[in-house]
Amino acid sequence: MADSTCNVLLVVGSLHEKSVTRVVINHLAGNLSADGCEVNTLDFHEDPLPLFNPDTVWEQDFYPELKRKVVAADVIVLGTPDYHGSISSTLKNFLDHFWKEFTGKLFATVVASHEKGLTVHDQLRTVARQCYAWVMPYGVSFLEKVDVKEGEIASDELKKRLEMLQNDLQVYGKLLASQRSDDLAGTAPGFLAQLRK
Repeated sequence: MADSTCNVLLVVGSLHEKSVTRVVINHLAGNLSADGCEVNTLDFHEDPLPLFNPDTVWEQDFYPELKRKVVAADVIVLGTPDYHGSISSTLKNFLDHFWKEFTGKLFATVVASHEKGLTVHDQLRTVARQCYAWVMPYGVSFLEKVDVKEGEIASDELKKRLEMLQNDLQVYGKLLASQRSDDLAGTAPGFLAQLRK
């Protein structure tokens, strides 16, 4: 498993043209890619995602490719601004498109907040649990005008937190992906047995 790569899907949960969430997610994506991970970034400012409609979504042209990226991911990093102590509607819309596809995968949370973003991290952990996913026991929060300036990460502390997250995503992402694969292929009566074909 030491030589295996980790497939990471990162989601920019902001439509703001000068989003600090995008800056941090792209920084993390670049570092993960440089580390040998297969990286996909969903940025709905560049490629808008229609509002989730359960009556029509499955037949939409965009859906198969979006689903392919989610299914292929070992790790899903959710980046969002803190809007009124909650996640952005942009991120919520993405999450609404999937459920079983998240099962057994590792989630991580990155939050731009004027405070600590704790309720936002908690809400994303709740989403992960509701979808039977694993979630990192910590998230990364940052301040818009302190940690990110002029489109760059300005804080050494934020860089260190992202480096820590980058390492842990690869370590635990690979472990969980390996176990998920074994569970799907095996015969043991674990939770993932319900997803076996």
